Amino acid sequence: MMPLLTTKGLSRNFGGLRAVDSVDFTLMPGEIRAVIGPNGAGKTTFVSLVSGRIQPSSGAIVFDGADITGLPAYIRVRQGIAYTFQITSVFANLSAYDNVALPVQRTLSDSRSKGAVKAGVMSALERTGLADRAHMQAGQLSYGHQRLLEVTMGLALKPRLLILDEPTQGLADSEIDNFVELVREIARSATVLLIEHNMPVVMQLADRITVFNAGKILAEGTPEAIRENAAVQEAYLGTAP
Repeated sequence: MMPLLTTKGLSRNFGGLRAVDSVDFTLMPGEIRAVIGPNGAGKTTFVSLVSGRIQPSSGAIVFDGADITGLPAYIRVRQGIAYTFQITSVFANLSAYDNVALPVQRTLSDSRSKGAVKAGVMSALERTGLADRAHMQAGQLSYGHQRLLEVTMGLALKPRLLILDEPTQGLADSEIDNFVELVREIARSATVLLIEHNMPVVMQLADRITVFNAGKILAEGTPEAIRENAAVQEAYLGTAP
């Protein structure tokens, strides 16, 4: 099976800081991959490079066999890469419905009838449990529900790769349980790349885990292998025995 996403020697410098340092990465279709690491490890910079929000200093990004290294973010969205931000980014003065209607219209080509838009919006809102808040102003939603709204906006794009950056931040325990089930359901039709500090969530969801440290990949493997990796324990999970 051909990888959905690969990076080769991917690097990004900010002045003298090498935030991402020669990263070789492979993601298979249908996978739920978690990216973990201490603060400042380069995780968000890495996924920002993949999504096109920032451009690399060097290296290459290949999506579904095509080199997308130089493509802008909006083209990558059209090719099936959706990214939810670490810092919530919704249109606070619009309703939840209208926030989701914007990405839905991108997926409808020429058939943007009111009925087609409504069906797409409500389907996405129902998947994240926000259908009963469709007409609430986004800025009046709780922080956790704003996070879920942003996930809904990503889902509305019908992505092939959905990148979730700290999606459980601000969610209540019951909402986290629902989110875990949601990601498992998303993975039936899309590949998921997940940055997450909530380790129980990571261990429940991930097929494989990639650990970043100081801009490099420190380790990769199954949740069990990562849990037992002494270098990972020392860098992130605790002190190695």
